[in-house]
Amino acid sequence: MTKKDYRRIVVKVGSSTLTHAQGGLNLRRIDRLAMVLSDIKNSNHEVILVSSGAVAAGAAKLALKKRPQLMKEKQAAASIGQCELMFLYDKMFSQYGQIVSQLLLTKTVLTNEMLRENATNTLSTLLSYGVIPIVNENDSVAVDEIAYGDNDTLSAVTASIIQADLLILLSDIDGLFDDDPSVNPHAELISEVRCIDASVTKLAKDSGTKVGTGGMITKLQAAQIAMDNHIDMIIANGDNPDILYDILNDTARCTKFISD
Repeated sequence: MTKKDYRRIVVKVGSSTLTHAQGGLNLRRIDRLAMVLSDIKNSNHEVILVSSGAVAAGAAKLALKKRPQLMKEKQAAASIGQCELMFLYDKMFSQYGQIVSQLLLTKTVLTNEMLRENATNTLSTLLSYGVIPIVNENDSVAVDEIAYGDNDTLSAVTASIIQADLLILLSDIDGLFDDDPSVNPHAELISEVRCIDASVTKLAKDSGTKVGTGGMITKLQAAQIAMDNHIDMIIANGDNPDILYDILNDTARCTKFISD
């Protein structure tokens, strides 16, 4: 397959990518992510970042020993953590000459025609200003969304409403495998998917990390939304944000979902 020219790119990072195993924010990785995304934008791409991590950041700020369990506790942690995340993003992206904005969305916004149009217009205008929008679910008020796919679905819907060319999900796994790689050392990575049928969905075993809520099932759901809207999607390991360069050069170890 020939390399595609992806101009408008949505990158989603999960909580497991943004945090250490113990739960605290991984500052080195966040800084590197900001640098790489800034560099990609400077090379004539439009970039939208969909960021998880508000609950994890809030829990770390509060020095909680484990992830909040009650809904009111998750919402309170998200309220604190969102401030922490945006402070860090603003500081780190500013080092690389970028302006960022915050856009908190809910399922209600994206399913209501008028609100959806407003969100689309806001994102389009921000991109025209050369801003890197940072999107997250409004976890502090949206009860359903806190357990809603760790932003996988949100990122796919965001990509669809702004007619992105590519959606990249950075996770803690290299992509979709033919078996569970944590159990089977001989599991093989599936490099390309052109149709999400029963044979593909049965490969998804929904297992999130301690700091995240998403699994492969939600990523396949996101891939279906993207492909239905003629958007390619990639699942890749976000341990090293430099993989974004490899993705754009079509040399990354990943799973690519090809829309057409």
